[in-house]
Amino acid sequence: MEKTGFGALAWRTLYWHYFFLLWSLTDAQTRYSIPEELKRGSVVGNIAKDLGLGLTDIFDRKLRVAAEAGKQYFTVDSEKGELVVNDRIDREALCGQSASCVLPLQVVTENPLQLHRIEVEIRDINDNSPVFVTKQHVLKIAESTVSGVRFPLETAQDPDVGIHSVKSYSLSKSESFSLKMKELPGGLQTPELVLDKCLIEKNEVSMKWW
Repeated sequence: MEKTGFGALAWRTLYWHYFFLLWSLTDAQTRYSIPEELKRGSVVGNIAKDLGLGLTDIFDRKLRVAAEAGKQYFTVDSEKGELVVNDRIDREALCGQSASCVLPLQVVTENPLQLHRIEVEIRDINDNSPVFVTKQHVLKIAESTVSGVRFPLETAQDPDVGIHSVKSYSLSKSESFSLKMKELPGGLQTPELVLDKCLIEKNEVSMKWW
């Protein structure tokens, strides 16, 4: 049945409004990559240029980053059209130990209204020192223990990921002990203390990470 009167007008208005929204949303074709902990005011990229906007569009079309839940990490320089850092970005606080950390953003322009979806990848930097949860760990080893026995050790904790995470460990000089790495499921490794020479007296070693 054909829609007539006020109902038809409302239906057409809703249809065109929906079509307009679909037309105004652009795909996420713009992506930037920056290290974490950049200073406030650091330039991420020229968002106006990358979106094909002129300098006059920055003011006339009110180019801006849409408000987000929580902190507003980025803003737009109203003179140059550059996307700049607005607040300190801690990758570990945002993404934990995830291998990928990407912040989706919406950049808004008016007249006509358009929403440009962009992404900012946050790269990890080596800003955390590895630590052992236990400050001192004592191993009691009998003198009769045969060589070759391994003793699991605590793994150092490091919030950084990838190339900035803990890669290796070392021991202080010892005639009786060496250090080996044990492979775990998922590519993880844990250090083990290996008895190379039977004990005849008290031996002390210390372990470091790299």
